[in-house]
Formats: sequence, C-alpha cells, structure tokens
Amino acid sequence: MFKSGFTGIIGRPNVGKSTLLNGIMGEKIAITTHKPQTTRNRITGIKNLENGQFIFLDTPGIHKAKTPLGKYMVKAAVDTFADMDLILLLVEADRGLHNDDIFIVKSLQGGKIPVVLVINKIDLIEKKRLLPLIDEFRQLFPFREIIPISALKGNGLDILLDTIWEILPEGPKYFPDDMITDLSERFLAAEIIREKVTLLTHQEIPYSTAVVVDSFKEDEGRNLIRIHATINVEKKSQKGILIGKRGSMLKEIGIQSRLEMEKFFAVRIYLELFIRVKKDWTKDSKMLKEFGY
Repeated sequence: MFKSGFTGIIGRPNVGKSTLLNGIMGEKIAITTHKPQTTRNRITGIKNLENGQFIFLDTPGIHKAKTPLGKYMVKAAVDTFADMDLILLLVEADRGLHNDDIFIVKSLQGGKIPVVLVINKIDLIEKKRLLPLIDEFRQLFPFREIIPISALKGNGLDILLDTIWEILPEGPKYFPDDMITDLSERFLAAEIIREKVTLLTHQEIPYSTAVVVDSFKEDEGRNLIRIHATINVEKKSQKGILIGKRGSMLKEIGIQSRLEMEKFFAVRIYLELFIRVKKDWTKDSKMLKEFGY
C-alpha cells in the first residue's frame, strides 16, 4: 500500500517547527535560529519512502500580529489548515500549556482534518512532568494522537513518521523521487542570507530585513554559481550596523552565507551583497509583495 498526502506543521513562534522539518528530512531545508518569527513563508519538504510520499509544510508561527508583515505570516500559516490531509500541532514541553497554544487549539475546533499533538523539547524536562502536560492538552481537544519528541536530537521522529503513514490516505506520488522541496534556488539562497543576518545581528534588525536575490547565474563549465543579492532594511542606522566597522559585519554575513550555499548547492559560490534602505517596508503592503510576501 502506497500512501501520500500533505501535512501542515503549525504552532506558535519558536517552538521548533523548522527544526522538526529539517529533522524529518535529514537535511536542512528551512532556516533555523533561536529568535522567534524566523520563518516567514510556507516551506515545503518532500519525504520519499518506499511505501509513501509525505509532503510537509512548515508554517510561520501563529501569534496575535500587529504589523502587515506579521499579519501576512499568520495568514500564511492559517491558510494551510484547509489544504491539509493532516495537521501536526507543535508545542514545547519545557514551557507547558501557553496562552497562544490555547488560541491555536480554538482555531482548530470544529475542523474535519485530523490533528496530531507533537510535544517537542522533551529532553529539557523530567519525565514525571510529561504525563500531566499530556492530560492538560487532552482536555482541550480530541487529538488523533499525542507524540512526545525532541526535534533537535531526533528522539521520537520514527514514531511520528509511522503515525503519519497510518493516518494519511492511499495516494499517488505528487513529486519525483529526487525532489526534496518545490522551492526555487533563488528563494533558498535568499533564506540562507537572511538566516545569517538574523544570527549575527540583534534587536530589531532581524525583523526589519528582507533579502532579494537580484541575479542567480550558473556557470556549469566552472562549477560555479554567481549570486548578487540585496539586503533591504527600514532605516539608515540599520544599514550602518549591517555594514559594520570597515565593512566587517557585511563581510562576515557574506562568508557564512557563501559557505552554507556551497554545502547546500554542492558547487562553488561567488556571492556579492548590497544593502538598501526601504523606509518602513514591513508596514507597506506594496513593498511586502515586492519582497515576495
């Protein structure tokens, strides 16, 4: 029996959704940082098995958004509900039952799509704390299954995949066997750069940055890809911080991005970065569309 279907990974910001997707896939597709709201778009991962093909959608964290960018991110996550065969609701073991978890569970009430509760970060708590937490969640919603895992360490992922296979319907292969994502190479390159900006900078800068790949040219004869990309920020002061003293910050962002791209694309990378100020772009719906949101 061959099974296939679409599984949405949802949850509040920073619960480990992208780490879970990468753990399931066995390689990095979604960028991950310790800062909330790193994921802005739906990220697709395609897991090919002998007896099934699972298509996962990693979504932005669901929260009570105030800015146009935040509202776009939440809409991208909530819109996933209607298209799925299965939903994985990810929560944190070490944080307990959070108000935002209750907010998400309420939005799932009355739906016909099966929901599996995945309790992440079980490596951070004592086992005796797990059962009371499971009971608390059981009282909130009729989850199809409740599965404790550690996405970072890989604990419980085999049980989770077996459970997904049991729930998904029989179906065809939607994608070729050698395909692990439907995202473009340009998108993946831009996400790698944005991840490095997020990891290397602080305060508002990670949330005020949008990366656009202006040029992506493959030189097969030289086993090389030439990439020109622009890092957009909202203020002149942010531009100065991103450049750094004598260009040191921009250089470090470039080096770390290039090394990760070479690992991912398995070719040499020539990367050139530019910085541009687009005043208050996170509040401008026209610019949000221009940047791919």
